[in-house]
Amino acid sequence: MSVKRLLIARHGETDYNLKGLMQGRNIDAPLNETGWSQAEKLSGYLTNYRADKLYSSSLQRSWQTAKPFSDKHQLETVREKGLDEMDFGKYEGIPFVEASDDLKELKLIWQSGSLDTPVPGGESPVEVFERANEVIQRDIENRKSDTLVYVLHGRLIRILLSKWLGYGLENMHEIEHKNGAVNHLVYDDGFKAVYLNKTDHLK
Repeated sequence: MSVKRLLIARHGETDYNLKGLMQGRNIDAPLNETGWSQAEKLSGYLTNYRADKLYSSSLQRSWQTAKPFSDKHQLETVREKGLDEMDFGKYEGIPFVEASDDLKELKLIWQSGSLDTPVPGGESPVEVFERANEVIQRDIENRKSDTLVYVLHGRLIRILLSKWLGYGLENMHEIEHKNGAVNHLVYDDGFKAVYLNKTDHLK
């Protein structure tokens, strides 16, 4: 299998992001005006690479972010439910500040190594990693393409990169993620980072 390049971007801004509301797998918010602008700038940046395959989650903030690039290069956006954001259960749709104390407790639980502990009514980091990693590993193994582009979600990106790059899931909070940012990885019997959380193209 040839070396694969993976470009993993975070979706553009939504009003939930703007207002500090918790999103997740069950919140299907569209991009706002800033988000569409970020999507256009992301498309311009990704044009520097000869992408062969384009993937998003099934949530519209993800595939809408992919749309300018998809339209420009006539690439189908393959929407995968397995790449949806983490299910944040009872916290979805409420202000982040209202959930912050509970989320701090969850963070401590996860940092202690109890990574199979789910968000109340939602998913655990282990569950999220297993479903998303399965999709991407399948893409890597089954596609002859050298460059794969993914438009994903903040917490999902933290979970995948922390595991793939050896941080450990318990340290996923160390992975930064901005709306419209790009992470460049190469895969050759394992993942290596070329750069993470690149945002220069958004300025």
